[in-house]
Amino acid sequence: MTILSRYLLRLHLAPFAFALGALTGLMLLNQIARRLGELVGKGLPWSVVVEVFALSIPFIVAMTLPMAVLVAVLYAVSRLAGDSEITALRAGGISLGRILRPLLLAGTVLAGLAFLFTDHVLPRSNHRLRTLYTDIARKKPTFSIKEQVINEVQRNRFFLRAATIDPATYALRDVTIYDLADQDRKRVIYADSGYLAITADQKDAHLTLYSGVMHEFDRSDPGMFQQVAFSRDLIRIEGVGNELERHLTDTYKGDREQSICEMEKSVHAAERERALARRRADLVRLNGFRTLVGLKPLPPDTALSLAGPSPYCRVLERWASWLLPPELAAQTTQRPRTPQAPGVDALTRMREKATSPRVRPQPATSAQAPRASELRSYEERARQAQVRAAHFLVEIHKKYVIATACLVFVLVGVPIAIRFPRGGMGLVIGVSLTIFAVYYIGLIAGESLADRLAAPPWILWTPNGIFTIAGFALLYWSHRSGVARRRRAPAVAGGA
Repeated sequence: MTILSRYLLRLHLAPFAFALGALTGLMLLNQIARRLGELVGKGLPWSVVVEVFALSIPFIVAMTLPMAVLVAVLYAVSRLAGDSEITALRAGGISLGRILRPLLLAGTVLAGLAFLFTDHVLPRSNHRLRTLYTDIARKKPTFSIKEQVINEVQRNRFFLRAATIDPATYALRDVTIYDLADQDRKRVIYADSGYLAITADQKDAHLTLYSGVMHEFDRSDPGMFQQVAFSRDLIRIEGVGNELERHLTDTYKGDREQSICEMEKSVHAAERERALARRRADLVRLNGFRTLVGLKPLPPDTALSLAGPSPYCRVLERWASWLLPPELAAQTTQRPRTPQAPGVDALTRMREKATSPRVRPQPATSAQAPRASELRSYEERARQAQVRAAHFLVEIHKKYVIATACLVFVLVGVPIAIRFPRGGMGLVIGVSLTIFAVYYIGLIAGESLADRLAAPPWILWTPNGIFTIAGFALLYWSHRSGVARRRRAPAVAGGA
């Protein structure tokens, strides 16, 4: 690394660290302002509150890292241009490409780090945060019950639904209670109104109901039914706010809680299900016409070639034993596999055999048209599989797009800062906000269109493409203007 490269990178280091810390802090303060009252109101210990906001930081950093790159480039390069250092470098024979080279290299390194961060750290933090929010929502019912929703007050035991809820007094109207605590009997209670309150020790809840009726069913004897009317009834629900019960074995993962390799497997499974559903729909139509002409129906064909992992996932699998801890690497490499026929997933084949309608051979003399219900079923399965694959593909592209933005913002930020050397902080703030707004709107619009199948998932690359073209155009313009000034300089000096 030359002296010039070290000098340029050193100038960018302090603005980058300040911008990253400031932007992350502002977004974290916004999260705290929105969530703190709700979390404190549930009586949670401060360690849990701090954990909630700590788990929110990885998502914030993933968004603010490209922003910090743009802010640092605009500030540092505009300062260099304002002090005429860019002019001096170019007058000394150093081209604009030579000045840009170390910045592009640093942007590439940051893009790689951002990609690894969003693919490995962010999904795990999102999963833990979602699990923690689910556990918090179960802690105290008075702060989490919603109108017109069956709320789980006690896990798998007590459910409550109310048409209206007064958030100040927790007065309930049109109340329905599903009490499943007794293993032998099930109770359903309907009441005109009621009140919900928590005891002073924050452990139990008291539910007072007015003008209602109780239906009681005997699970062992379906013929037994008991109905009791009441004008006032008091129900005590024990242990609803005692302690926060943590569930660390939640295996469900949403699309934002999975890595790229995990989402690729989901995409391949959805695409396979979509292809099989379309093939079955075509087979139903074909067999319908074959039976009309007296031919024997054809059996379904489920042989499909499975798509392999991407090069990135193949590299991770190859280096898993070196990158992962010994116990996890052993589980990854020695996991037993289910025997399967070439190109056919045995588990998917068994599931389809159990759930999908069968095409039964019909006598050649009976003519029947394709059943519309089977066609609609297969077409709906194909559409749902396509939507599910689109959701995962959008998240995969989003990880690449956000990481690549670190490099794109270097490319577009340098010529803008050179073009307006005296812009100062006004230039940094104005240009940053404009580019962030366009980038954010482009990502949100592209994600919405791709999720609705109105556009392919690669539409998320549109903001990067626009700013890349703009960056190259501005760089060419800056290069041409610099060359023109150097060519005019000897003529002016000679004339003098």
